[in-house]
Order: sequence, then structure tokens, then C-alpha cells
Amino acid sequence: MAGRAGGATGRPPLTERRRAETRREIAEEAVRLFAAKGVAAVTAEDIASASGVSTRTLWRYFRSKEECVRPLLTTGLDLLTDRLRDSSGDHRSLAEAILSLQQDDDATPRLRALGDLLRLCRDEPGLRAVWLEAHYDAEAAFAAMIAARTGRPAGDLAVRVEAGVLNTALRIGVEDWALRSDRSAGPSFAETVTRALRMVEGLGSGGRRGGGAGR
Repeated sequence: MAGRAGGATGRPPLTERRRAETRREIAEEAVRLFAAKGVAAVTAEDIASASGVSTRTLWRYFRSKEECVRPLLTTGLDLLTDRLRDSSGDHRSLAEAILSLQQDDDATPRLRALGDLLRLCRDEPGLRAVWLEAHYDAEAAFAAMIAARTGRPAGDLAVRVEAGVLNTALRIGVEDWALRSDRSAGPSFAETVTRALRMVEGLGSGGRRGGGAGR
């Protein structure tokens, strides 16, 4: 039983990690097929076969073929929110805390895949809906972290607006980088996201902003 209590290390159980790996593998194959053939021409069976899983397994993980890409869209957001939760006692603004984190280099396979995927999102409503849904979910997580830093309720209007502005800055920064005609030229991913976040740097800080908790 000590092994189960070993959750103290913070590592998820093996089965959970394996599920996460399977979801990522499916997502990578889905993006590859969508980019090569177009979303309409790719079936769930195609994605399952390329991923080495059964169609039944694929449907156990995802509600639609478009949703298969969600792990690629949320991996960075999930990692970001996990790191930020660890700094919940930090009185810097949430944007400043994000800026202090190590950003991935453009050359990493995950970022290349994300860039390809966001290009597809421009013309594929189903994929775009998944991208926007991922950010909608992230917004609630940002609101909870801002609330923890400022002592205000997560449902407070100002907290929700701050979370929304921060979330939008992140989304637009990533999209600006991904949709550039030549990503190898111009600012890198980290530089582009940093520039977007600098525009909202004071949001989510430990100090109460005008009309804070007392409202």
C-alpha cells in the first residue's frame, strides 16, 4: 500500500500516464493525417489504425475525430497551470509568473505540431471549436489562480475579466506565431508569447486592484 501512497512524489499512476501517452500518440497521428489529407477525408478508423489502437479505444478517449487533436492543444496549457499552482504563494502578477517560466524552443516536435494544427484551425470549424474549448477550460483555471493570489472569489467579475484577458493574450500570441507565413523568420514562439503577455502584465497580481474583494 505504500506504493499507492507514493502519490506523494506527484507522479501519476502508470495506467494514467499510459492513457495520457496513448492520447498524445492519437493526437499526433490525427494532426499528421489531417495535414496530409484534410479533415473531411480522414475517418476515425484511419486515425485509430495509424495510432495502433482499435476504433473502439479511440471512441473511449474522444467524442469526435476532431477532438482527437485536443491533447496537443492542451498539453502546454496543462503544464502551465500545473507550474503556476506551485507558485500560488507568489505575489507577482499571473502574467509575470508565466513570463518567468521556461518557454519551449520553436524547433521542438510538440511546437511544430501545434503550429501545423493551428494553421488547420483557420479553415476547419471542428478543429477551431476544440481549440477555443481548450482555452475556455483554461480560463476557469486562470480565474482560480488569480483568486488564490488576490483573495477574491473566483466568480468575482473582475477576476473573471482578468482571467479572460490573460487567456486571450496567450491565445492570440500563440496564434500570431503559428499563422506567420514563415515561422523560422521573425520573433520566436517565446518572444511572441512574451510580447503578448507584456501587454497585460499587471493582471492577476497579489495586490487588490480598485474595487477588489470588498465589492
